[in-house]
Amino acid sequence: MDAPRWLDAREDRVWRGYRRMRRLLDLEQARELTQDGGLSEPDYDVLSDLSETPQGRLRLSELADRMLWSRSRLSHHLTRMQQRGLVTREECPDDARGAIVVLTPTGRHAIETAAPGHVTAVRRHFIDLLTPAGVEALGAFTHRVVDHLAEGRAPRQRRGPEA
Repeated sequence: MDAPRWLDAREDRVWRGYRRMRRLLDLEQARELTQDGGLSEPDYDVLSDLSETPQGRLRLSELADRMLWSRSRLSHHLTRMQQRGLVTREECPDDARGAIVVLTPTGRHAIETAAPGHVTAVRRHFIDLLTPAGVEALGAFTHRVVDHLAEGRAPRQRRGPEA
């Protein structure tokens, strides 16, 4: 095994700053979503993904993949959302073991109510702090990291539904 390439002081400062920024940003976004819209971040993710489809419907497996959650974890979360009337589940017509997650009118109202405050918070705490060149650079960098990590995930995803 090769010796690790330790981070130098500058790299360590950047890495630690990124991790702290991410934690603080996630905490603030979660706090504002809960306070302003009564939704958790996972609630918002589910509802926004569903609301962006033509009929407000997605296969549970596709939604789990989008959220990077196991089907089991998502299923438990959806049960709680169903109890609040935000979503329903239907049997998948072409797969007896599959399920379709459906956005309810209550769920649509919840996401439409929460979205304006959420985007305002995203702007205030993140986007508006960047220059136009910073937005471009960060966009290119995030896509590079996502593409790199997605390449590494592909074999694990084929192992099974809980990978």
